[in-house]
Amino acid sequence: MMTEGAFIKNVTFSEPQVLLDLVDYQEGQVVSRTFAQNSVMSFTLFAFDQGEGLSAHTAAGDAFVQILDGEAQITIDGKEVVVKSGEVVVMPAKVPHSLHAATRFKMLLVVVKGN
Repeated sequence: MMTEGAFIKNVTFSEPQVLLDLVDYQEGQVVSRTFAQNSVMSFTLFAFDQGEGLSAHTAAGDAFVQILDGEAQITIDGKEVVVKSGEVVVMPAKVPHSLHAATRFKMLLVVVKGN
C-alpha cells in the first residue's frame, strides 16, 4: 500500500523488505532503483557487476555510501579506498570521485544537498 503524495517510491509500504533483494545483479551492468529524489536529497540502491563502475564525477551534495554486499574500490579526490560489505564512506560534495567493482557489489547511496 502506498499513500497518496508519498515521498518514497519503488518499494512496498508497510511491509518488511530485504534491502539486498530489491535490486538484482545483471551481467555487465550497473542496475539502480531510486527510492527518493528531490532538490535536497536522493536515495538510491545500486548493484554493480564485477568490473563495472562509474567514471570520475562530482555530486552537488555529500554522498553517503553503504556497501551491502561485495567490495568496491572508490577513488575520492585521487585517494583510493576499498570499502567492503558492512562499511560506509562519505564522499564530500563537489569533490571528484569514481567507483569500480573489485567484486560485484551492492550499495545504498544517499546524497544530501543544501537547501
